[in-house]
Amino acid sequence: MTKVRDLHKTWSRERGYRTAYDELGAEFDLARALIEARSRAGLTQAELAKRMKTTQSVVARLESGRVHPSTKTLEKIARATGTRLKISFEAGDAA
Repeated sequence: MTKVRDLHKTWSRERGYRTAYDELGAEFDLARALIEARSRAGLTQAELAKRMKTTQSVVARLESGRVHPSTKTLEKIARATGTRLKISFEAGDAA
């Protein structure tokens, strides 16, 4: 199985990918965190979906970064993966 970070490294060589990635940074960060939580728990998308009482396609959409999950959904993922949800605000660049 190809790891997301390996794909990212390969794709980052393409300017179009880098531009899109930078514009969607927060979404990609969340998607990466979801995939890593599932992977660390040793679960497939189907197994995670079953624990969350949803479908594999919902998990796939969440992991794609195209969906903005609610806090309730993030809590379900945390319970299903045996992790704890932690949301924080960090200092960023001044606008």
